Amino acid sequence: MPIPFILGGIAVAAGLVGAKKALDASDKNARARRMNRRAQETFENAKKELLAARDEAGKALENLGQAKVDILHGSVTRFVDTFGKIHHVELADSVGMDELSEFEVNEDTLKEMGELGSLAAKMASGTVAGGLMAFGAYSAAGLLGTAGTGAAIAGLSGAAATNATLALLGGGTLAAGGLGIAGGTAVLGGLVAGPAIAVMGFMMDAKADKNLDIAKSNRAKAREAEEQMKLAGDACRAIGKRADMFRDLISQVDTLFRPLIEKMEAVVKEKGTDYRDYGEEERKTIAMALATAGAVKAVLDTPILTKEGAVTEESLRAYKKVEAFLPKVEG
Repeated sequence: MPIPFILGGIAVAAGLVGAKKALDASDKNARARRMNRRAQETFENAKKELLAARDEAGKALENLGQAKVDILHGSVTRFVDTFGKIHHVELADSVGMDELSEFEVNEDTLKEMGELGSLAAKMASGTVAGGLMAFGAYSAAGLLGTAGTGAAIAGLSGAAATNATLALLGGGTLAAGGLGIAGGTAVLGGLVAGPAIAVMGFMMDAKADKNLDIAKSNRAKAREAEEQMKLAGDACRAIGKRADMFRDLISQVDTLFRPLIEKMEAVVKEKGTDYRDYGEEERKTIAMALATAGAVKAVLDTPILTKEGAVTEESLRAYKKVEAFLPKVEG
């Protein structure tokens, strides 16, 4: 066979092989594009759900913070003002001491409640900006202590509120390998950037096998990120639920507290400010109001979140304790 024909045959065969490889490469690139697109969709959907859960949890904490401000600015301030007018108070032999034993109420407690009432008045008037989320998430007394002055509380709208938000996003220290407060940054930072960078690398690389490997890696990363964000979303929903529970609890306590304060005010108006002049019924009113103030203080002092952003066990215990106390309150 003449050599030119042989060479021609080899060229045709080589062309067919080349065409098949080109077809294979095209197929691999198409698969890689589909895989990348689905990975990106998986990631974006999971991120969207997490952000929605985080926003809902943040709103729930803000609502709780507002409820704390409202009761401090209203009922607590009225109680502290009225109780402060009464002299020679001796509750040792008062009816209602069983209820008082549930919560510790002393001079320091009353002073702190007065300071919190003043802070709440500033927050309600807008003198102190922001901080509602942190006010809802953490102990009111703890924030008062760390801030030192009402003006410093304004900082809660900055660093403290940011930390609370990051903790919410991270979902706290989760048993199943959660993200934590540092992970909050990672969810909106590195994890989001990861797939985007990988996809960009795919677009720039013409090697089909490498593109397919990158796409598979993207898919694995997206699935892993999806699981992490689901865990964080569950944690955010748990935070929102606990915040809603405490907001409702504050409402229940205040519904009982306000009538007692009104009766206290009536006692002071009718019987004067000397506790020794009060009868058994008046003394019972004072004791019951003081006990209820202690319950309010317990709610205000209980943090919903740890510094790492996880829901506290302490908050559930405090909730149950105050809830069990409410039926004992007599208006």
